[in-house]
Amino acid sequence: MRIGFLLTIILTTLPASLVTAAAPPDSTSGSSSAAYVLPPGWLSLFDGQTLFGWSPNSSTTWKVEDGSIVGSGETPGLLVSHVRFSDYMFRCEAKFAEGANSGLFLRTAFTPKNPAVDCFELNFCDQHPAGFTTGSLVGRQKTEAPIVAAGKWHLWEARVQGARVQVWLDGTQVLDHTDESTPQLTAGFIGLQMNGGQAEFRNIAIQPLGFESLFDGKSLAGWHVVPGSAGEFRVVDNTIEVTGGRGFLETEATAADFVLQFDAITLGKDLNSGVFFRAIKGTAEAPSHGYEFQIHHGFKEGDRTKPVDHGTGAIFRRQSAKRIVGQDKVWFTGTLVADGPRMMTWVDGIPVVAWTDERPPNTNPREGLRTEAGHFSVQAHDPTTKLQFKNIKLIRLPESR
Repeated sequence: MRIGFLLTIILTTLPASLVTAAAPPDSTSGSSSAAYVLPPGWLSLFDGQTLFGWSPNSSTTWKVEDGSIVGSGETPGLLVSHVRFSDYMFRCEAKFAEGANSGLFLRTAFTPKNPAVDCFELNFCDQHPAGFTTGSLVGRQKTEAPIVAAGKWHLWEARVQGARVQVWLDGTQVLDHTDESTPQLTAGFIGLQMNGGQAEFRNIAIQPLGFESLFDGKSLAGWHVVPGSAGEFRVVDNTIEVTGGRGFLETEATAADFVLQFDAITLGKDLNSGVFFRAIKGTAEAPSHGYEFQIHHGFKEGDRTKPVDHGTGAIFRRQSAKRIVGQDKVWFTGTLVADGPRMMTWVDGIPVVAWTDERPPNTNPREGLRTEAGHFSVQAHDPTTKLQFKNIKLIRLPESR
């Protein structure tokens, strides 16, 4: 069985009910197991089979071979994540050839110019002319002792939180850096680097840090029912239970760029609902002018790559989910990152949408690109609606500079 396919099976079947924090995740030896099980609460950034959710910033050759992302060629460059993150735990297994120069770029600009200013460059280069050898942050901090890592798979883990960057190699901490520059980096993309010689990456995952709760589990404080809603919204067993005809429960809070995460369960077959975001404040006449994270676990012809009504994790009517991961009557975790025009979603940690809204700007997301802050709302879709939501939480992303 191919490694990438095995990883997909493992991640897809991971129960959403196991979501907890992990920092740092369990480490492996330098041989590193390719059949990595995603720790609860983490998001996979690589499906093991395609470059879904990544974009190159140069003509570097990037491809997937045997469950790994491989970078090679004569032109240096990065393979860059679709969206930015702020504070997080990150893990990746990497291997670079003897004499190669590679690395991981954390909180990076899409095309960084100066590693001491616009990214944290975790270097993979056993012999670096300026002394920023493997495990160093280029232009910022060198490791205390030389590290020889070329030619073998190694597990790299990093905690990027506030001004502090900590790095572990195969479970041993090798760097602890506090950024004292002005202005400080507060958010950025993840970048995989090829800077000469072949580099390989696999089992790439991230755990966003710094969530604030949008639901206290006891009341609907901070929420209001949109006027004219036929659906009912009430707190049941520490969840928001949504039933009945069409309607919306909307937050008082707004956000523009963010990470949103929630747990939900459909209490019936082929039920339809959604979580709206960047929405205009709802009224009886216009209750749902926002983007929608779709909830519908149906799929066609027994094939989970053929979603019904765009599928869970879709940006409704804009981008369908590439795969149906969840199932009715089972809790799942939905994650959404909205970063300017770029949006990415995960279901139970599996990436299902990476989409850029290229429409002309418009205050109404139904009509065009909206990057301004807006409300969140959960949807009662029709008289068959019966869902529950819990653990609704938010990280606000800083604007890119």
